Amino acid sequence: MLDIFQSIYQHPLFKENDLHVIAQAHKKVELPKGSYIFKEGETANEYYLLEKGIVRAFVLDYNNNEITTELFTDNEIVIVPASLFQRQPSQETVQTITDCVLWKIDFQDFQNLFTSHPGFSEWGRLWFTFQLFSLKQKSLDMVTQTASNRYLKLLKDKPQLVQNTPLKHIASYLGITDTSLSRIRKEVLKI
Repeated sequence: MLDIFQSIYQHPLFKENDLHVIAQAHKKVELPKGSYIFKEGETANEYYLLEKGIVRAFVLDYNNNEITTELFTDNEIVIVPASLFQRQPSQETVQTITDCVLWKIDFQDFQNLFTSHPGFSEWGRLWFTFQLFSLKQKSLDMVTQTASNRYLKLLKDKPQLVQNTPLKHIASYLGITDTSLSRIRKEVLKI
């Protein structure tokens, strides 16, 4: 059971007992494919560790089309940060793409860990820093990399997505059409 916590909550200030305390603050949740974790307009009161499965976050654009904003895979944190930490309604909907095993932690339990365990607050600071840099890199990649290169990077970083995620969600996440993604996939197979 501790594998998911050791994988996500890595920090040199954590002691063995800290991981047990952190794990006890989480509750195991199993959700079938198509389940909603967060819905647009709701205020998030928790976040989840994704032990197994694939989850996507999406918004509706000005034409009411679903645009995938994030794809989460094993050992990642499923979170809507602005909603959770600023206590405001979410602009995103978060939904399981496959059957999922997750570990839920409520906001109050997170706050308690944050104030009572120095390693946890330091881990949180580093995690948010990493997320900020990752988001910036994704923004840069959208304007400096070709769609083919963005797809190849996604294949490298999250290979499990290709077999288990509808192509329309991958295309949307990459900022391209389904047709463009099909063409790119054919080109990649030739390589």
